[in-house]
Amino acid sequence: MDGDMTYKLIALDVDGTLLNDEHEISEQTLKTIKEVSSQGAEIVLCTGRGPQNSIPFMEQMGLSGYVISHNGAVTVKTDTREVVHQFALDVKAIAPYLNYFREIKVHFDVNTAFNMYVDSVDGLAVEVRSMYENFLMLPSVLPSMDEFSEPIVKVTLFDYAEKLDEIYQELSKWTPEFNILRSGEYFVDLMNPEASKGHALENLAKSKGIRQEEVLALGNYYNDITMLTYAGKGIAMDNSPLDVKAAADEVTASNNEDGVHAALLKYCLS
Repeated sequence: MDGDMTYKLIALDVDGTLLNDEHEISEQTLKTIKEVSSQGAEIVLCTGRGPQNSIPFMEQMGLSGYVISHNGAVTVKTDTREVVHQFALDVKAIAPYLNYFREIKVHFDVNTAFNMYVDSVDGLAVEVRSMYENFLMLPSVLPSMDEFSEPIVKVTLFDYAEKLDEIYQELSKWTPEFNILRSGEYFVDLMNPEASKGHALENLAKSKGIRQEEVLALGNYYNDITMLTYAGKGIAMDNSPLDVKAAADEVTASNNEDGVHAALLKYCLS
């Protein structure tokens, strides 16, 4: 084992990390996670997904505890669905962004902790609809902003990578009032500037009296960098972009080769 370090909190990204490209947890990885959990380490999922399509994976693994969802904007208790922490967006500040997204015809959704809204449900393009089906989500129609009774935590853009690269460049010239993040090849997220996986993970660890060096994190994309650098040990998947690998302490196998299993075996079970 890594000196005598015992990892007490293990943060796992979901897509591209815990799940293989078929959106499944392999039998091998499942078995290893259950074993690590039975030895007392707490597993927390840290994902760009909302709680409603990440909590089922906790249930599949037989775990209670927490999911850090919407890339750190919302932390939810798995069994009670209670929101223990959220970073809300300034609704007035969002308006010009949404108008711009409509002008340039990029698809976006607006998220509260548990719900997702789009301008039109009927008019969804085929690839947009299949993306939501893949993520087990069905959005509702976006009401006017003054009708929201709960905080908005994230706005997500969905389009081809090249188009998102251009939009990301353009938005980086605007007054920096949001955390704007490439959260996947086909996604860009707008969040509260305080919201990140690393920040949410740090808050959770502190609330449990767990020291930074007792935290292990695994991820594969740019939105995982904050948690990989916060954790005492940050491990990137082999399918990560180079910048993500550079931010990590080491690299494990890919998400299609049971990389999570390999890392947990090395640091938590050996």
